[in-house]
Amino acid sequence: MKLQWRFGIIAGLFLAIFSLYPQMKMLYLRGAEWNGHYAYNDVDEVAYGSYLKALIDGRPRKNDPYTGRDDSVESPQPESLFSIQFAGPMTVAIPARILGIGAPWAMTISGALAAFLTALAIFWLLGMITGDSIFAMAGSLVVLAGGALWAGEGAIGEILGTSYSYPYFPGFRRYIPAMAFPAFFLLIGLVWKIIDRETPKTEDQKLQPQNQLLIALAILAFAYTVFSYFYVWTAAAAWLGCLGLLFVIVRPPGVWDDVKRFAFLGVGCLLALVPYAYLLSKRSHTMDDIQLLVRTRSLDLTRTPELVGFVVLVVLVIGIFLKMFALRDRATLFAISLALTPMIVFNQQLITGQSLQPIHYQVFIGNYVAGLAVVVTFGLIWRTADGRERIGGKLAMAALALIAAGWGFVECHYTVRVLDDVNVMRDEAYPVGKRLTELAANDPNKYKQVVLHLGIAEGDDLPTIAPQSVLWARHQHVFPGLDWQESKERYYQQLLYQGVEERQLSNGMKKGEDFVSMIALFGWGRHTDRLNSEYKPLTFGEIDEEGRKYAEYSRNFNARGQGIPRLDYLVTPIELEQYLDNVDKWYERTDREQFGKYVLYRLALKSEPSVVAGG
Repeated sequence: MKLQWRFGIIAGLFLAIFSLYPQMKMLYLRGAEWNGHYAYNDVDEVAYGSYLKALIDGRPRKNDPYTGRDDSVESPQPESLFSIQFAGPMTVAIPARILGIGAPWAMTISGALAAFLTALAIFWLLGMITGDSIFAMAGSLVVLAGGALWAGEGAIGEILGTSYSYPYFPGFRRYIPAMAFPAFFLLIGLVWKIIDRETPKTEDQKLQPQNQLLIALAILAFAYTVFSYFYVWTAAAAWLGCLGLLFVIVRPPGVWDDVKRFAFLGVGCLLALVPYAYLLSKRSHTMDDIQLLVRTRSLDLTRTPELVGFVVLVVLVIGIFLKMFALRDRATLFAISLALTPMIVFNQQLITGQSLQPIHYQVFIGNYVAGLAVVVTFGLIWRTADGRERIGGKLAMAALALIAAGWGFVECHYTVRVLDDVNVMRDEAYPVGKRLTELAANDPNKYKQVVLHLGIAEGDDLPTIAPQSVLWARHQHVFPGLDWQESKERYYQQLLYQGVEERQLSNGMKKGEDFVSMIALFGWGRHTDRLNSEYKPLTFGEIDEEGRKYAEYSRNFNARGQGIPRLDYLVTPIELEQYLDNVDKWYERTDREQFGKYVLYRLALKSEPSVVAGG
């Protein structure tokens, strides 16, 4: 049956609206006071936005927007997570630069476009499998609007009272993994089109050029995921391997022709991994530590996407036993491969001996594959159901689509509000960033200038708006410009300029309130058990020792010392303006400008330090 693409467009529009919901919420909250900033969906987006702005500005692929230490002949830089996974940001940055669109709008538009295209890709796949456009629309909404639900996260936690509402639509985190999603689901659709054939061999031979084109497109889609997001391409590889192995084991009719196609596809995918492996070999030596790579061979079978996959497999086994499905049917093997994929990615460490933040499989891809397995399996039942072409069947699918869309709005309502306050705060600070951009307009060293920003979230976000580097930011360690020790010392300086004392630092971490310091001083793996299977909570002894190191560093600090960043600007919330004694000890503050709740100063290093009262 010919697909009716208007239904796919409807699904895509719903998903685009969900992607834009945080922005619409910010506009509602800010009203006429909105300064023009984008609302982020996840706190990590500040790093992605900062890298994107650098690309839009024409800086090299290996850039560090937080320190200004970009790759050059004189100062070559190692590869980072961003420079290796460049496909997504480049896809956004190139048209943004041509059209003169800044990073905030580029983040907003690209997120909505990625959501729309992902919905279309899933619609196409489900439409090919079932021949039912209304079902395909409903299924696309179920997979994507239920993304957090398939992960056991999101709004359901607050509704049931088991946890808090987070994250918001994890697949819409821009541009990782959002830009990889259309390619991933396009790959799945292309592979289905390659293996879905009921034709005699003579006709199959006539289709050979078409198959070659499909294989080439599938390889390109896989290659795009490789250079977009690690967890997406490894999930794609796991699924492809699983599907190919199932075909070899079960041997559906015409399997050896399929094996040849899988072989061509596999070779093409492996070729795409060659330059990836080369870039990975040039990575920063701190990258593995930042990514919390763990050596383990432990089983991991209790995550929500796996449990969903188990249920799908049980349904398929029962269906095969009752002769609702045929094991050697290609669609059945396709559904089985999708159901098995979450179990493979969560347990690949049994073979590799390495585990890399499996929570990312849970919320950024394994959950969507599990949801797709559910919908495909239901689609196999639905395509043989009596009355599906009647008005009752169409109304049932339309109702399912409305329920899925309704759940999408529930997710938006509960999960977006978690970030409302910080998004408003970021927009309030936006004019300061615009002013810094104006001040740097004709400065050839603008990327090297350093801003001391005393707002944690706002400073983290500043490189998305302004070209200057920052003394310290929560996400700067994911770039290769700083090693771990220098990053810690910069945080010490940040605390020192704010007037934080040893006791304040230690007590905040002991109470579990100061997770920013936990991350800055001990790494991302020590503040939560979500990221690391070998999580070890901080001890009071470790905290006290770090407090002592900070106190010693503060006593011996010299702002004119070698290797100490020279500050050019200070941005502070007005309420902190009275606590700048340590800044004034070393710097002259001039040219005060106020932007709402924030104050901007130029800084000039003094020839001699001032005496701080009481210090």
